[in-house]
Amino acid sequence: MMNSNIAPVLRAVLIIHHSSTHHMRPRCLPQREQTVTKQQKTWHAVPPRRPKVRVPVEMQAEATARAQELVDQVLKPKYIEPPPKNPRYNHIVDIGIKWLRTDLYFCATYASPGPNALSPSFESRFTRMEYIGERKFALSYLRHTGQWLELYPSLTLEECLRAIESEPYFHP
Repeated sequence: MMNSNIAPVLRAVLIIHHSSTHHMRPRCLPQREQTVTKQQKTWHAVPPRRPKVRVPVEMQAEATARAQELVDQVLKPKYIEPPPKNPRYNHIVDIGIKWLRTDLYFCATYASPGPNALSPSFESRFTRMEYIGERKFALSYLRHTGQWLELYPSLTLEECLRAIESEPYFHP
């Protein structure tokens, strides 16, 4: 028997659940409705995907040469340092570029000197230039969540390289 001076919120009703396959089990349910609300599902517009455009050979060659020049003259001197005397943590040992379909990626190679390292090095992409046609690129950076975030949807090659050089989002 329950004491009548207990607050109504704490009072519970004992309900016996009968099931043909299980023994009878007691189950306590609160008298009041639960205040936990479900998150409502909503519809939202999803922008259409850009059609993939083939990169012209001359545009690919020009972008490769100019991006490699940026890597060699700006990014490598700024971000590659000599290895520490007692290496325990990951550090950048190289920066390069790679084409994958219509995307030009800027990649950093890290050394993993720790005793628990799975491999001695690994590669991480940090900036993506996606060719969208008409000598324009969409410029994105890789967030800490693993998602690419597009900051500039339509830039020329010059504007992309200038943004990569000057804005910290596009650095390793």
